[in-house]
Amino acid sequence: MTDKIMQELDPSDLGTLEFWEKTYAVEIENFRDHGDVGEVWFGSESASKVVRCINSKLLLKKEEDKIIDLGCGNGMLLVDLANEGFKKLVGVDYSQKAINLSAAVLEENNISNVELQVCDIVDAGNNLPGDFKLAHDKGTYDAISLSPENPKEKRLKYIENVHKILLRGGYLLLTSCNWTKDELVEHFREKFDLLLEIPTRTFAFGGQIGHTVTQLVFTKK
Repeated sequence: MTDKIMQELDPSDLGTLEFWEKTYAVEIENFRDHGDVGEVWFGSESASKVVRCINSKLLLKKEEDKIIDLGCGNGMLLVDLANEGFKKLVGVDYSQKAINLSAAVLEENNISNVELQVCDIVDAGNNLPGDFKLAHDKGTYDAISLSPENPKEKRLKYIENVHKILLRGGYLLLTSCNWTKDELVEHFREKFDLLLEIPTRTFAFGGQIGHTVTQLVFTKK
């Protein structure tokens, strides 16, 4: 285990509830005034790859398998999954304003089969059931890692709680722009095995090749 893998990220406002409450308060107003759903974090291409992976690689049963979106934000991934025919969808976010925006976006898209809930995944008393086949995370683990207070403790609690809410052999599909593949595999290795990496765009600088976004699928041990 290298020192680099053990190193925590520098704290940021992006790791605070206050930042996201302010962000989604603005996005709710923009949506009401202009129909703008707000920021598509990591871009629409990243979201499309997630949906394609779920459809073509993981082969979930659309009528039966439960999917939870951890940090659902504006709810657009839930819209995409509902439009693909998935019936048992849950979106959680620790920001009430994010949940309000998700509800408005789902209503605008005439989608009624999604359960929304204010929930902090690092809270031991989150009361989420342990029957999900897939947990999706686009940036929530990143935000937790940027917390100004006890980021490592919160990361470990996140991993523990996601493990608890998944069925045996369930999947965690995680998108990160702060951690590399090797770092994420190290973080999750005690409770999850790496199943596959979703190909993402690469960049070259100084003779090194890297990724701006990492997308991995883990299976619960």
